[in-house]
Amino acid sequence: MEKYNPKKIEKKWQKKWEETGVFASLDKSKKPKYYLLVEFPYPSGDGLHVGHCRSYVALDILARKKRMQGFNVLFPMGWDAFGLPTENYAIKTRTHPAIVTRKNTANFKRQQKDLGLSFDWNREINTTDPSYYKWTQWIFIQLFKKGLAYKAKMSINWCPSCKIGLANEEVVDGKCERCGKKAGRKEKEQWLLRITKYADRLIHDLDKVDYPERVKVSQKEWIGRSQGTEIKFPVPVFTPFRDLSLTGFTTRADTLFGCTYLVLAPEHALIEKLKRKISNYKQVKDYVEKSKKKAEKERISEDKEKTGIEIKGIKATNPVNNRKIPIFVADYVLMHYGTGAIMAVPAHDQRDFDFAKRYNLPIIEVIKPKDSKYDPSKQAYEGEGILINSGRFTGIKSEQAKERITEWLNAKGFAKKAVHYKLRDWIFSRQRYWGEPIPMIKCEKCGWQPVLEQDLPIKLPEVKNYKPTEKGQSPLAKVEKWVNAECPKCKGPGQRETDVMPNWAGSNWYYLRYCDPINDKKLADPKKLEHWMPVDWYNGGMEHTTLHLLYSRFIYKFLRDIKAVPRSIGSEPYKKRTSHGMILGQGGIKMSKSKGNVISPEKVVKEHGADTMRVYEMFIGPFEQMILWDTKGVKGVRRFLEKVWKFQEKLGDGKELKQLVHKTIKKVTEDIELLKFNTAISSLMILANKMEQQKEISLIHYSLFLILLSPFAPHITEELWERAGFKGLCCEQKWPRYDSKLIKEKKIILVVQINGKVRDKIEVDADISEKEAEKAVLLRDRVLKYTEGKKIKKTIFISGKLINFVL
Repeated sequence: MEKYNPKKIEKKWQKKWEETGVFASLDKSKKPKYYLLVEFPYPSGDGLHVGHCRSYVALDILARKKRMQGFNVLFPMGWDAFGLPTENYAIKTRTHPAIVTRKNTANFKRQQKDLGLSFDWNREINTTDPSYYKWTQWIFIQLFKKGLAYKAKMSINWCPSCKIGLANEEVVDGKCERCGKKAGRKEKEQWLLRITKYADRLIHDLDKVDYPERVKVSQKEWIGRSQGTEIKFPVPVFTPFRDLSLTGFTTRADTLFGCTYLVLAPEHALIEKLKRKISNYKQVKDYVEKSKKKAEKERISEDKEKTGIEIKGIKATNPVNNRKIPIFVADYVLMHYGTGAIMAVPAHDQRDFDFAKRYNLPIIEVIKPKDSKYDPSKQAYEGEGILINSGRFTGIKSEQAKERITEWLNAKGFAKKAVHYKLRDWIFSRQRYWGEPIPMIKCEKCGWQPVLEQDLPIKLPEVKNYKPTEKGQSPLAKVEKWVNAECPKCKGPGQRETDVMPNWAGSNWYYLRYCDPINDKKLADPKKLEHWMPVDWYNGGMEHTTLHLLYSRFIYKFLRDIKAVPRSIGSEPYKKRTSHGMILGQGGIKMSKSKGNVISPEKVVKEHGADTMRVYEMFIGPFEQMILWDTKGVKGVRRFLEKVWKFQEKLGDGKELKQLVHKTIKKVTEDIELLKFNTAISSLMILANKMEQQKEISLIHYSLFLILLSPFAPHITEELWERAGFKGLCCEQKWPRYDSKLIKEKKIILVVQINGKVRDKIEVDADISEKEAEKAVLLRDRVLKYTEGKKIKKTIFISGKLINFVL
C-alpha cells in the first residue's frame, strides 16, 4: 500500500470540489437555510496566520456538517481591503494600493483554498471594488438624508508628522500607529454619524440574540447608559451673561451635600467666556493648551496621575447648601462625555478623593456605610448607605435620597432627571487616500449636498502622492479636476468632500451583500435577504465584539428603518455570535515578527498537509480559550491521520464496535454544535484506536467513521471513501444518527459519598433505582465503617452518578 501523501490527494479533491460546485449555496431551495459567517479578513502582505485558520476551520466544520444534515448552507468569503497598512506600503513603494490589494487577496485566496475551506466563492466580495462601495456610498447618502450624517468641528487625535486624524485604536502608547511619532489633538471638521439616536435599541435588542454574556456586557458598557440627574451649579459673577451656571450630571444625587469642588474639561466654553474674571487666566490657558495636545487615551489613562489647576476668581454655588466651591480644570475630564463638568464628592469617589488630598480640598462624609471598619481619612466609600451631614435628608437611605433630592432641586429650578450615554456619535472622516470617497459636494449657496444616486459610485481618482497635504487634507484635495464638481441641487460650482470613510465603513453591511453580491440595482434583493437573513452563526475575534458588532448592528437597524432591509427579517442581523481564543507562540508568548515566533500555516500545510493543520488547530485546546502552539502536537495529529490511512487494509466483517461507533456519533454531533472540537476529535481518536486493534473493520463502521471525520479532515476522508468503493462524495453523505438503545450503558460505576466525601465506588446496573442502590451500598464494609450505629438524616441520589448519605 502506498504511503499517505497529502500533497497528492489534497490538490486532487480541492479541484474536484471546485469542478462539481458542491459548496454552492442556492437562493431557492426546499432545504432549510443556514447562514454561517466568519469575519472577512483584511488582506495584508503577510498572508494568513494561524489565528485566521482557527476561525475559518471551525466554521467550515460546522458548514460541512450542516450540509450533510440537509441544510442549504451559505458560507461566503470576501475581503475588507481598504486600510492603513496598504496605504503605508503605497507611500513607501509608490505602488498603487489597488495593485497591492489584488496581489494580497490572490495570496489569501490561494492559502484559504489550500486549507480545503468550503466557501462559496461565487459570492466573493471586496470592499475596494467600486461595484461594492457604490452601495457603501449609497448608505451614507441615506444617513445624510435622514439627518444621521452631519459635519461638525471637533477635537480629534492628530499626528503632526503624518498630518492625519487618528481613531483611538490607531494611537498606541500615545504614538501614531503609522509613523511612531507622538500623537496630539487638533480641532478639525469631521463627518459624524448619529449612532447615539440608536443607543437604547442597541441595548434592548441584545436580549433577542445568542451572544456570550461578556460580549453583551462589553456592548452595554461601551454604550454606557446612565440614568441620573443634571444639576445646575450657579456661578455668581457680574457679567453680561444672565443665569450663568455650570451643569453637572450625576447618578448619585444622594451625595450632593458632599460636593466640595467642580472640575471642567479643558475645552469647556465657560473658561473662555469668563477669561476676564479669571485671575490666573494665563496659567489656566497654558494648562488648557497642553491638555488639548494630549491624545485622549493618555488623558483618561487610569495609571496616569490626575492633574489640574484651580480657576481662581470665580466659584460655583452648591445648590443644596449654598456653599461656595472652587472650580478646577483637569485633563481627565472630556468635553464629549456627559456635560464636560464633573461634581466632585471626594468622600465617596476614589478619584475625587485622591485629587482632593493632592490639592488640600475639603472631604465631607455624607453617606454612612454599614461596614464600621471603613476609615474615611484613608479612602473613599463608594457604596450606598444612610445619609449624614445632609440637612433635611439626614437619616434616610441613599435610594430614597436620590429621588427626594432631585425632586427638591427640580422644584427650585436646579435639577432635572436625565439619561446620559458614554457612547459618542461616530467619527466617519479620515484624511487619507485608500478609503471610500464620501459622496458629498459643498456648494457656497446650497451647503453640503449628496451626489445624485445615479452618479454612484464616486470612484477614487488616480494620485501621484498618497501623503496628505501640508494643511492635513486628504491626498484627494490635490486632484483639482476631481474636487471641482457641479452642485447637484443648483448646478453651480461646488467642491467634493476630500476626506474618505474609515476602515469600518465597508464591514458594517457586508453580510447583506453576500446574499446578492452582483446586484447593480439594489444593495440586495429583498427576497434574497428574506431567504438568507438573519445570519444564523457569526464567529470572529474577541477584539471585534465591541465596536464592529455595535457599528454593524446600528447600520442594519437603520437600513431596516428605511426598508432597504425587509422588516420581516427581524431587528438584529446576527442570531448567534461566538469568538475564538488567540493562538500563542511556544512559551506562551504572543506571536510577532519581531520575536521571530510567527507560525506560518502555509509552512505547516507544506510539511504535514492541510488535514493535519485543520485537525491540530481544532484539537489543540478549547476553542474559546487562548492556547499555545506545540509543534510536537502537530506531528501527533499527522500520526493519527497516517493510522486512519492504513485502515483501508483492514476492511472486512468486524462487528464488535457497534456500541462505540454510535457513542462516537452522539459525541461528535453534539460537540461540533458546542464548539467542543477538541473533545470531538478525542472521541474519534478513541474509536480509531479500537479500530486499529480489530483484525477487520466492517464497511458500515468504516463509512460512518469517515463521515464523522470528514468535516475535520475532508481530503483524506474523500480519498479513502473513493478507494473503499463507496458512491458519491463523502462530504455529500447524510450525517449519521445514533441509536439511543445502543449507547445506553448496561453497567456504571456509582460513586458513594458520606457527608460529601467519597468513601467507595461500586459497579451497578445503569438503571438502578435509589432504593436498590441504598440497599447494595449500605451492606459494603467500606461504607459500614462510617455509617454503623449512626442515623442517616438524608440520602441524595443522582441517577447514573452518585449516592450521598448525610449523617
